[in-house]
Amino acid sequence: MHILLLGSGGREHALAWKIAASPLVTKLWCAPGNAGIAREAECVALDVADHAAVIDFCKTNAVELVVVGPETPLAAGIVDDLTAAGIKAFGPNKIPAQLESSKGFTKALCTEFGIPTGAYKRFTNANDARAYVQSQGAPIVVKADGLAAGKGVVVAKTVREAEDAIAMMFEGAFGEAGAEVVIEEFLPGREISFFALCDGETAIPLASAQDHKRVFDHDVGPNTGGMGAYSPTPLVTSAIHDAIMAKIILPTVAGMKQRGTPFRGILYAGIMLTTQGPKLFEFNVRFGDPECQVLMLRMMSDIVPAFLASCDGQLKHFDLRWYPESALTVVMAAKGYPGDYQKGTRIEGLDDAAGVNTVEIFHAGTVEKDGAILANGGRVLNVCALGATVTEAQALAYQAVDRINWPDGFCRRDIGWQAVEAEKAKG
Repeated sequence: MHILLLGSGGREHALAWKIAASPLVTKLWCAPGNAGIAREAECVALDVADHAAVIDFCKTNAVELVVVGPETPLAAGIVDDLTAAGIKAFGPNKIPAQLESSKGFTKALCTEFGIPTGAYKRFTNANDARAYVQSQGAPIVVKADGLAAGKGVVVAKTVREAEDAIAMMFEGAFGEAGAEVVIEEFLPGREISFFALCDGETAIPLASAQDHKRVFDHDVGPNTGGMGAYSPTPLVTSAIHDAIMAKIILPTVAGMKQRGTPFRGILYAGIMLTTQGPKLFEFNVRFGDPECQVLMLRMMSDIVPAFLASCDGQLKHFDLRWYPESALTVVMAAKGYPGDYQKGTRIEGLDDAAGVNTVEIFHAGTVEKDGAILANGGRVLNVCALGATVTEAQALAYQAVDRINWPDGFCRRDIGWQAVEAEKAKG
């Protein structure tokens, strides 16, 4: 098969690595890709936002499947346009992609189909939003309705923090994404990521995972796109797994079908494990980043037939197999991230780091220049490892991190801490 992968981050490098391993693949391209992806696929300088150019490339190169990595092209309707041109594409159409591109859309769906989530209200002006926050008190969560690259959510500990967030959003900090604001109940509990592969009717759960959103150790500092992840997580027991499928995933898939806008692709539920049971705080419509990296390491099945089954509505007779080992990934980011950071700094020691047993290094924001690997983003590398336990995977990943020579980078040193503590307690 000829396959085109769209995207340029760590998630896409992990997908490229997994797709390239499939015996079904004869040619793999990635647009635009990065320095690491170039080892797995031929990188092409296509503008993913130019749907006509993507379609022309597919027709010229007899592409049989397009795999869409990031959310922005999904929200822009690239799957609709590819499908209309007769090209098979993995991912949801534009309307079901609103599960990620509009917080309000998701909240309305939850209300309509009885999916457990936090209480909320939607606002289009700052005065009403402020009045609501003052009536509710804090902590409270303020969200830009649209896509804001993972930065449009403020968990406000005080009313003043919430008011500042409202002002920032309505003053245009996130452009169109902040034209409407959703304010919702703060859900105390532990956060996990839950993924399901969907074909419009059937949903198959993937392995459990947990990511680490805060930038610094001990979960302090601002939220990020994710500083590390591990799989499986001990927080997802079989009872919790079944409750999430029964109360959140399956009603969402059934509800979208009932509305006439079936959801195909990866449904990624951000779940808070509360004292009242699992509650949804957000949906994404693609693989998580960096959760995808640990899931790809643990996936035993060939991923290409899974993508095709999702596109063709054939998941009913399909299952996915997983390696029993634990996987863990540490994100190395440019100093200053998630604020201002410098691009173009040199990274050395990657081959040495990749020599550590079971380690895979996925590139998230890199470029190759004159034979050197340079940082080209905020989150730059994903250093991943497999181990019999999370503790072992963590030790191997940090062993590799310590072999990388990048003075302008940093990482958290406690990825997987909850699972490590649980393993220690078990003895």
